Amino acid sequence: MEHRTLGDYTMVKLIGQGMLGMIFLAEHRFMKKPYLLQVLPEELATDRGFIQRFEEEIGYLASLDHPNIVKIYTASFDQGAYFLVMECIVDSSGETTTLAQYLSGRDANFTESDLLMILKQVASALDYAHSKKVNGQELAHRSLKLSNILVGKSKDKLEVYLSDFGLSRIVGTGAILTRTFKHVAEALNLASPFSRCDVYPSPAIDDQKLVLLHQSFLQNYAFLAPEQRKIQLQKLVGKKADYYAFGVLAYYLLMQELPEGIFEMPSAVGLRQFNWDLLINSCLNQNPEKRPASLTKILSEIENPFQEATSFVSTPKQDSQPLTAEGKDTAPSPASFFLKQAPNFALESEPVTITPIYRPEKKEAEIKKEGKETSSFKEVEEPQGRKTPLLKMPKLERPTTDLDPGAVFHVSSAVKTYSPEQKDVANIQPLMTEMTVVEGGTFNRGSKDGSRDEMPRHPISLRSFAIDIHPVTNEQFVRFLEVMGGEKDTNHNDIIRLRDARIKRSGGKLSIESGYSKHPVVGVTWYGAVAYAKWIGKRLPTEAEWEVAARGAQENALYPTGEEIEKNQANFFSSDTTAVMSYTPTSFGLYDMAGNVYEWCQDWYGYNYYETSIQEPDNPKGPLQGVYRVLRGGCWKSLKEDLRCSRRHRNNPGTVNGTYGFRCAADVEEN
Repeated sequence: MEHRTLGDYTMVKLIGQGMLGMIFLAEHRFMKKPYLLQVLPEELATDRGFIQRFEEEIGYLASLDHPNIVKIYTASFDQGAYFLVMECIVDSSGETTTLAQYLSGRDANFTESDLLMILKQVASALDYAHSKKVNGQELAHRSLKLSNILVGKSKDKLEVYLSDFGLSRIVGTGAILTRTFKHVAEALNLASPFSRCDVYPSPAIDDQKLVLLHQSFLQNYAFLAPEQRKIQLQKLVGKKADYYAFGVLAYYLLMQELPEGIFEMPSAVGLRQFNWDLLINSCLNQNPEKRPASLTKILSEIENPFQEATSFVSTPKQDSQPLTAEGKDTAPSPASFFLKQAPNFALESEPVTITPIYRPEKKEAEIKKEGKETSSFKEVEEPQGRKTPLLKMPKLERPTTDLDPGAVFHVSSAVKTYSPEQKDVANIQPLMTEMTVVEGGTFNRGSKDGSRDEMPRHPISLRSFAIDIHPVTNEQFVRFLEVMGGEKDTNHNDIIRLRDARIKRSGGKLSIESGYSKHPVVGVTWYGAVAYAKWIGKRLPTEAEWEVAARGAQENALYPTGEEIEKNQANFFSSDTTAVMSYTPTSFGLYDMAGNVYEWCQDWYGYNYYETSIQEPDNPKGPLQGVYRVLRGGCWKSLKEDLRCSRRHRNNPGTVNGTYGFRCAADVEEN
C-alpha cells in the first residue's frame, strides 16, 4: 500500500485520532528523519475564523520550549489541510506511546514516589505554559488527558511530554462541539437497530474507527472541568480548567478510577507517603477560584507529612465497577474505554467484617445418600450415531498439604507458598465444574481468510481431553484465594487483582459482589489461572484444544454457534459479564465459548506459529518460549469479529483486566 505524502513528509502510520485531528508518524522525504504530523480537521480550511487564529497564534505555540512539552517545529498547509510538524517522541522500545498505552501494557507496580515524579513533570510543563501570553490572554491547554501525554525514552525514569497545547483555542470551541456531536450521533445511529432506516440514514463506518471515535469522546469528557461543560462560548476558560484536569489525572493514577460522585480519598486506601488528599481536594474544587495558584507549589506542599483532611468528607463506593483494558461500551464511567490496565498498589483498608455470600457444596456422602450421580464428567453425545470408544475419565489428584501451585512453572516459587494446617485444607474444598470429554482425532484449525496469525488453515492431531463446560466462576475462585491466603506470588506477580474483580477483601475477609457469584471470575492473570487449575488437579487447555472444543461437531463452523452468531446466543457487545450457562450450549455441551470473558490458554503466543504447526501437527502446544500467552473466545464487550473460533488474542501473562477469565481442562486416556 502506497504511503500518503503531505508536503515534504511521508506518513508512515496513524497513531492517534481525536477531536483536534489525527496524528501520524511521518518521515521527511529528504532528510529521512522521523516527525509527528498533527493533521487538523480538513473542514477547518474553509473556516475564516480558524484561519485567522491559526495564522496569529501558531507562532506562539511553536515558541514554547520546555523539556516536557512536545516541540512544534513548523506549521503548513497542503492538499486542503493544515498540519503541524512536531518532535517525534519515542519510548525505550522506539515506539510512539501515549501514557494511556504505556499504562495498559505495564506489568510492574508504580510507587507513590514514581507517581509524584510523573506529576511533577506534567505540572512543570503546565505552569511554564501558563506563564506565557497569546494575544494578551493566558495560554492554557484546555484538553489535558492521557492520550496527549507521550512517554519518552529513558533508562532511569519515566519521562512524559505534553502535546496539543493551545490547539483547542485555535480549532475553536464551536468546531470541537460540532465534531463531538457528529461522532456521538454516528455512534448512536450505528448502535441502533434502526441505523439503516431511510428516514435518518447514517454512513457506513468500520468498527475500529467507531471505537476510536467513541474512545476519543469519552476521554475528552472525563477530563473536562465543570466550567467547560457549560455552554458559555462568550467566556473562554483558562488555566484553572487545566488544574481540574490535572486533579483528574492524579486521582486516576493513584486510584485507578475516576473521581465521580462521592469518592474515596487516597488516604482511605493506604496512600499516605504524601498528602495526596490535599492535592485532590484543591484541584477538584468546583469553584475555579479556589483551585491552586500553582501546580508545582501544591506538589511541593503535599510532600509534607500526611494530615487528615477536614474540608472534604468522602464515602467509599460500595459497588465500584472495575476499569478494564478495553472498557465497557455502556458503563457509566467515561474512563472505561481508554485503559486496559492501570498500576496497582498494595492497599490497606479499615477492618470490616464481611461474610462471603457463596454457599458450600453438599458433601459427597450426602449426595450418595440421595442417590445422585457423583461423577464430575459426562461423555459428549456423538453426532450422526457415531460411537465413542470407552474412555478413562481423568483422575484429578489435588494437593493435600503441599499447596504450592508454583511447581507447575518449573521455578523455585512462582506462586505464593502456603503451608496450611490439615484442618484448614479439609474445610475449604473446591467447587468442581462438570466436564465434557472430546474424543481425540484429526481436526482442522486456523482460517483461510482471517487475520494473518490465523493462517494457514491446517490439520492437527489431538489426543482425547476433557474440558470444563463453563468458565471458572467467582464462587469457585474465592475458595482458592481462601486457601492461598493472598493474591500475589513471592515474585510480587498478581494471581488476581481484586480491584479489577468482583471479589473483594476487607478486614481479611473475602466476599463476592452481590449477584456475581455465578459470573465468571475476571481480573485473573495467566499465573493465577494455572495455579488454580493445579490446585484442583486440572490444567489449562492448549490453544489447539480450545479451538477444537469451540467448533464442536461442526468442523468448519465460523463461530461456536455455527455460521452466524446473534446477541441472544452469546454475551458480546454488552455492558457486563453474565452468569455462566445463561445461553444455549454448543454441540459439545459447552457454555460461553463465545463472549463473556476471554479465556487464558496454556500456550505461548507466536505470530507465525501456525507455519511451524503444519510441520509438527501432533498435539501442538505452542512455541517453546515467548512474551505473550494466548487468550481465546472474545468477551462481553467484544465485537462480533472477536468471537470467531479461529480468532487469536494474546497478552502478557501478568496482565489483569475485567475481561480475562479461564476454564480448565484435563487429560483423558483411551482403553
